[in-house]
Amino acid sequence: MTEPKDMPHSRTEIGKAELELSATPFFNDIIRELTGALQDVVGQRETEGFISLVGARIGVSINQSYRNALEVAELSREQISQVLVDLKRRISGQFQVEYEDEEKIVLSNSRCPFGSNVIDRPSLCMMTANVFGRIVADNTGYARVDIEEAIARGDKGCKVIVYFNPPERPDNVSKEFFRVSS
Repeated sequence: MTEPKDMPHSRTEIGKAELELSATPFFNDIIRELTGALQDVVGQRETEGFISLVGARIGVSINQSYRNALEVAELSREQISQVLVDLKRRISGQFQVEYEDEEKIVLSNSRCPFGSNVIDRPSLCMMTANVFGRIVADNTGYARVDIEEAIARGDKGCKVIVYFNPPERPDNVSKEFFRVSS
C-alpha cells in the first residue's frame, strides 16, 4: 500500500512525534477513568468494594511472590514491614516506616504509585489497604488497616496504620483481614 502524495506527514514523522504516551501513564489513565466511572454510577462505597476485590487478589499474588523469592513459608514481622515498603517502591510509591512495634506498623507515603491520577479517587486507596491487609493477615493470621491520611483525599501524603490485633471495640473505619491462605 502506498501513501497518498498529498498527505502532509509521513509515517516516519508521526512515529517521531513527541507525545507523552507510554504504557504506565496510559494504564494509570484507564484506572482513573474506570474508577471515576464506577464512583459516578454506583457510588463511593460500592467502588471501594470492587477495588477491594482486586486489591485482595493482587495482595495474595504479591505475598506469594515475596515468599517464593525469600524461600520462606511465611514472612516474619520484620520482613513484613520491609516487604510493604519494598513493594510500593517497586511500583513508584515512596512509603517508609515511621513507627513499628508489636501492635502496629505506621507507614507514611509522599508519592502515590498512581501519581496525580489518584486525586479525587479515594476508592483507589482500597488497593493499598487490601494489598497490605492481605500480606499481613496471610502471614500473621490477622490485620486491620486504617488509612488516616491520603493523597487521594487532598492530604499532602498518606498515613497508613497496619494493626496486628483486633480492636478492643469494633469500629466502622478499619478494614479487617483474616488469614485465608497458608
